Parts: sequence; C-alpha cells; structure tokens
Amino acid sequence: MTQPALFPRKAPRQSRSAATVSAILEAAAHILDQRGLEGYNTNAVAARAGVSIGSLYQYFPGKDALTVTLIRRDHEALLAALAAAVERTRGARLAEGLAALARVAVDHQLDRPRLARLLDIEEDRLPISRDSHATIAAIAAQVETFLEQHLAPPDREHLTVTAADLLAIARGIIDTAAQGPIPDRHVLARRVRWALAGYLEQMNGSSPGAGRGVQPRP
Repeated sequence: MTQPALFPRKAPRQSRSAATVSAILEAAAHILDQRGLEGYNTNAVAARAGVSIGSLYQYFPGKDALTVTLIRRDHEALLAALAAAVERTRGARLAEGLAALARVAVDHQLDRPRLARLLDIEEDRLPISRDSHATIAAIAAQVETFLEQHLAPPDREHLTVTAADLLAIARGIIDTAAQGPIPDRHVLARRVRWALAGYLEQMNGSSPGAGRGVQPRP
C-alpha cells in the first residue's frame, strides 16, 4: 500500500494556491533535471520556486511526495499525448499511425531526458506499484485501441500480447538510446517505427512459422 507520506497533504482550491503548487512542482522538476538526486531536497525546491519551506510543506509532506506527484504528472502527460495520437490517426494508414505513436514516445523521453531517467529510477524505488500498474494498463489500453483501429487481431488475448510487446520494443530502444549522447529524435522515432512495423509484419505470418497473427483491416 502506498504510504501516506507519498501523497500531497491537500489539493489547491484557489488559483493562487494552484499557481504556488505549479511553481513548486516545476522547481522540483528543474532541480532534478539540473542537479540530479544529489542536489534534490525540499529546501532547494522551495528556494527555486520562490516560496517558504513552510509553504511547500503545506502541500507536500516531503521530497518523496513531490517526486510521486511529478511521476503522476509525467504519466498523465504521456497518456494524454498518446490518446491524442491514437485519435488523430484514426482512419490513417498503419505506417502513419505507427510513426505518430513512435514520435509521442520519443518526445516524452527526450524532452527532458535526464529528468525522465531519474523519474523512472524513483518510480522503481518508491512503493507506488499500484499507480505504476494502473499507468501501464492505461497506456496498453491506448495501444490496444490503436491496434483495433488499424488491424484485425484474432482474439483479445492476442491483442493484449501484441500491445505489450510493442510497448516493450519501443521502451527498450528509446531508453537505451537516451542513456548516451542525446540522439536525433527524428532518427530515433524512425528506428522505433521500423521496429514496430517489423514486429507486426512477423505477427502477420509473413515469415515461416510465424503462425496466426494480426491482419490488416480491409
């Protein structure tokens, strides 16, 4: 169970308090991105946000609560961008749809790559597995919706496995690329699209022994 100290103390109710919380969260993201975990503490965040430490503690009981809120904000942004891409490519060719999904995934990881990596590390450390599983399920549901729009999978189980595999392929390529010098995101998105398309071709039975897989919608 998620520990109470990982939750914000309260939600802002007025525009002024909402602006304060937004400034605190952006300051936390900046500190993590620029100074890493070593320089990340509530005093540094409060100073960067231009608020007193007491004001910070009105909303967040500690550093971990800030981090969890950043992780949740990051998840929400990814889901919104993914959902928009799925809707935008409804009726488009499969290749166009895969290109849009690949670009969403690449942009999400590379807009602030150091911050993205540190949030991934902290997500594994903190006891928020329920939140993480819910996010993975929501992301997978968007990919399943995409597949239903563009392909005719034989059954729900096959659809679920295909979506999970596509996510694993994309994350593996992007996370590995982001560990070194920041790659050209256009090139990286193209590599991800090629990998996803190649996987779907194999699932379509284009190679010996591939078996029954997904079929393009007529």
